Amino acid sequence: MKFKTVFISDTHLGTRWCKSKYLSSFLSSVQCEEMFLVGDIIDGWKLKRRAKWPQSHNKVIRKLLKMSKHTPITYVTGNHDEFMDEFDNYSFGKIKICKKAYHTSVDGRKFLVVHGDEYDVIVKYNRWLAILGDFAYDLALWINSALNNVRSLLGMDYWSLSLYLKHTVKDAVKFIGAYEDYLIMAAEKDRVDGIICGHIHRPAVKKVGKIHYFNTGDWVESCSALVEHYDGSFEIIRWFGPEKEGVPVVTRNGELTYRRDGESEPGREPDPVMPEPVLGKNTA
Repeated sequence: MKFKTVFISDTHLGTRWCKSKYLSSFLSSVQCEEMFLVGDIIDGWKLKRRAKWPQSHNKVIRKLLKMSKHTPITYVTGNHDEFMDEFDNYSFGKIKICKKAYHTSVDGRKFLVVHGDEYDVIVKYNRWLAILGDFAYDLALWINSALNNVRSLLGMDYWSLSLYLKHTVKDAVKFIGAYEDYLIMAAEKDRVDGIICGHIHRPAVKKVGKIHYFNTGDWVESCSALVEHYDGSFEIIRWFGPEKEGVPVVTRNGELTYRRDGESEPGREPDPVMPEPVLGKNTA
């Protein structure tokens, strides 16, 4: 699949929860003119406490290094890979490391690209609460793993406990709403057309007033990436799910749909620049 630009974040390499095989498959299947790594690529928090670096994580790093030979990569650091901040504005070959970046889309829109942790008041002002929250998230993932092992034995589909809690628990919903509001205000203050971020592991493509808010999601549960097409449109691609359904993608209206092989995206004409993907997908 060919795209103008690809944005991924929150891969959390170095943890047992990273879906490194899905990520490696995605990187092998995509071609782009530019790539942004939008923070929390390597989980320094976990590596400090208990190092876990399987061969599959090395494979992801090798693929990124290989891509960087012909594709410029901008690595925007986050809170879990804050150890990279000392290399702010350094370039290693075609990989540039920075705390924030800007991206101009094909149609001329300007976007601020940040991980987003600096707009999370808990991470910024209450580090111990952030660490406690990280522990609670790990606990939810452990429970989720056990629960889905049972569901798999019963022939049931995958279900995410933590995503369910994010969408239903009142305080979580309020936090996500406040976080998005802070990001939108930051974009307005910077006088850009939109903001691209990660951090909260919730992929999104939406417009609030005149500001575009794009969240790349994560590779712990969502297995999602934000992509820019050659016509300047953006969409979220999720790189998992039964092949018989196609690859699920969030539409511009925020709906989850599936596109099979040979199907064009709802609301868009097929892009002549892009070959038909081996797997299906849908729009945002």
